[in-house]
Amino acid sequence: QVQLVESGGGSVQAGGSLRLACTASGSGYTYSMLSMAWFRQAQGKEHEGVALAFIHRDGRTMYGDSVKGRFTISRDNSKNTLFLQMNSLKPEDTAIYYCAAAESERFWSLISRTEYKYWGQGTQVTVSS
Repeated sequence: QVQLVESGGGSVQAGGSLRLACTASGSGYTYSMLSMAWFRQAQGKEHEGVALAFIHRDGRTMYGDSVKGRFTISRDNSKNTLFLQMNSLKPEDTAIYYCAAAESERFWSLISRTEYKYWGQGTQVTVSS
């Protein structure tokens, strides 16, 4: 089992930056063998079905159009931690951000939330104009 805990959320003005972290714990898995992603859910809206960004266990990354060029996903396997550096934040980025872990190695499938077996509880990001 993998437990995921997000941190780093908060309130920021438009144009500002935040760095989210997601730390994995548990037993029976090897963190470096997991592919990881960030998703978000805005208040009053359904959970987005596609990843904002994901990082394959081999290090390849992919970004959604809404965050490309502004967000950067990275991981530190020595610390079992995933990061999301968010720059040039906009009010429409306001949401609860979730990290997720997948055992799948199929790169293009990782865009979909259905590939992810483990989820964190989320961290709130609020961007004011």
